[in-house]
Amino acid sequence: MHSSAPRSPLATNEQASGAATDIQAAADAHRQREVRWMALLPAISPSQARKNKKVKRLLQDGVPSSLRYLVWCHLTDSKARALPGVYTKLGKRPHVPAFTEIGKDAIRCFPDQPQLHNTNGPIVSLLQAYLSMVPDIQYSSALTSIAGHLLLLAPEEDAFWIFASVMDAHLRSYFSASTIQIEVDAALLSKAVEFNDPALHKKLYVSLQMAPASITRPWFSSLFVGTLPVDHLHRIWDIFLYEGMPFLFRVGLAVIHCVRHLLLQATSDESALENLTHPPVACLPSSADDFLSLCFSMKLKDDDVRKQRVKMEAQVKRQTQARTHAMNGIPSRQTKSISLPRS
Repeated sequence: MHSSAPRSPLATNEQASGAATDIQAAADAHRQREVRWMALLPAISPSQARKNKKVKRLLQDGVPSSLRYLVWCHLTDSKARALPGVYTKLGKRPHVPAFTEIGKDAIRCFPDQPQLHNTNGPIVSLLQAYLSMVPDIQYSSALTSIAGHLLLLAPEEDAFWIFASVMDAHLRSYFSASTIQIEVDAALLSKAVEFNDPALHKKLYVSLQMAPASITRPWFSSLFVGTLPVDHLHRIWDIFLYEGMPFLFRVGLAVIHCVRHLLLQATSDESALENLTHPPVACLPSSADDFLSLCFSMKLKDDDVRKQRVKMEAQVKRQTQARTHAMNGIPSRQTKSISLPRS
């Protein structure tokens, strides 16, 4: 039986005081991180940032929201890529074929952000510029997801050059006519799942007969936008921009771990994929830092992933070229084109 006696005012005051102390402590910690980052950014050149252990430690401690896009500029060295006047000139080119689709995807992907919806708005402008600069890119809504999320944090032109830098360094092959990189990463993630959890691997890839790429493509091509809560996503991007693609494998393994019980109960590949691409928030660690710790706890050798990606990509390319040569007598060659405005 619960007591109906009134609570002591003293106890209530103590709880309020404790909450205020916690808020103040969090604010102080945030300011201290700001000070450390503001001292570090001018001291380490962007070209060296991804090799610097102090940068890595600060990233793991957390990036202040007030400085996040500047840290991302630094990690991608996007300022070095920025050519004065180019973004404006790219925006004046004829509309790319995906122009209308981009506008529709902006509304669908960011329904609560009306400032991104206009056909002359920042998402459409950014992707219009990028797709006209790199015409061999195959448009998908994942590009809208990434661009939109950057635009929520960074000014439009800065977001464009961060976007271009991330695409060139990590993701461009995911949006090419070739599916080689997607196939390679899907195979590597499948092996990582088997190593970490053989029973779950059997459930997903044998019992449910899930195509490996059906899992990796929506995750990696969108950098987990739409899969993870915003706070979790920010912390993931902080580390990804330092560590590169192998960290995405860790994130994927962590998501799988969080929804493991749902996956083992799944009766179709559709229901399993829904839980993987849109995991219930209750299944994820409540704090972004705890989720990050879970990612780092996954059994994976990042250097092995890097080496295997290169090795397997070369093998698949040779096999593809051999098949093409056998069929047509002409080996296929993948070219990457960039079309910059003339000065």
